[in-house]
Amino acid sequence: MNTLVAQERKDSKKSTLKTLRNDGEIPAVVYGRDINTESIFINNSDLLKVIKSVGRNGIISLNLNEKSENVILRDYQNDPVTRDLLHVDFLQVDKHTEIDTKVSVFIKGTSNGEKAGGVAKQFLHELDITAKANDIPDSIEIDITNFEIGHTVQVAEIKKDYSNCTFHHEDEETIVMIDYVKLVTEEDISNLEVSGV
Repeated sequence: MNTLVAQERKDSKKSTLKTLRNDGEIPAVVYGRDINTESIFINNSDLLKVIKSVGRNGIISLNLNEKSENVILRDYQNDPVTRDLLHVDFLQVDKHTEIDTKVSVFIKGTSNGEKAGGVAKQFLHELDITAKANDIPDSIEIDITNFEIGHTVQVAEIKKDYSNCTFHHEDEETIVMIDYVKLVTEEDISNLEVSGV
């Protein structure tokens, strides 16, 4: 398991937080059923390395005051302009803890339907689920390469591959579909006008 070292944070003054961020640290909190909420800070680059290794929903061993707690990255705040991490929330978990979370959905490939003039429309970019910490997928990927025009993927189809997760969606909700018509853009209209059509 990937380990992340944390240090106690004594105050939350803006000047202190700014100094931490300038020094490459991120203010954070850790909380859970068995621990009191604690203000901490962690190294920015160390966190990014751990997330790259375990994934967005992976379990991290957080070392604080020579004690280790298993945590997940529960929430985070980004700077709206630079996208730099500003603050992180960690939730203490064990492998039996059930967690409500969101999992990102990514579409992979270019479908046969798109090559024939259709368009891929993604309606759900995140799925709300409940699962034990060890069973939370980092993301859900849907390969649409072989999909023809008219093909849809609904939540029910995804649930089969993630039987350890409870999905808080109706089975009939559409995640992605290959639609029949490509949207007409202003560029298309301009091209038609130029060609005299």
